[in-house]
Amino acid sequence: MPLFEVETDSHIIITWASDSDEASAVVSNAYPHDTVLRLTKRPRDTWVISKSALGLSGKNDPCNTARDCLSKSGGDKVHAIRLYMHETGSDLEQSQKAIESNMVMGW
Repeated sequence: MPLFEVETDSHIIITWASDSDEASAVVSNAYPHDTVLRLTKRPRDTWVISKSALGLSGKNDPCNTARDCLSKSGGDKVHAIRLYMHETGSDLEQSQKAIESNMVMGW
């Protein structure tokens, strides 16, 4: 099954689907208020995100608080960052790194 990258106005979603219509349906079911901006069939069946491109270096352990914020936000990264800032008192940069690093580690 092909791997699709779907960019919406709020998310970038990576999903397996048999065709572009099915990939769009996945997005519509998960994020009904999002508008699909770009849908791309990936040339390979894997997806890699460079931790250095996200500004992450060294060993990063999963953070239960960040994962809880991601869960509460339904995977909405911006909302998760705001929740993390509120719950931990961290600044925007620290909160963004915590949320994104936990997304990279397969939340």
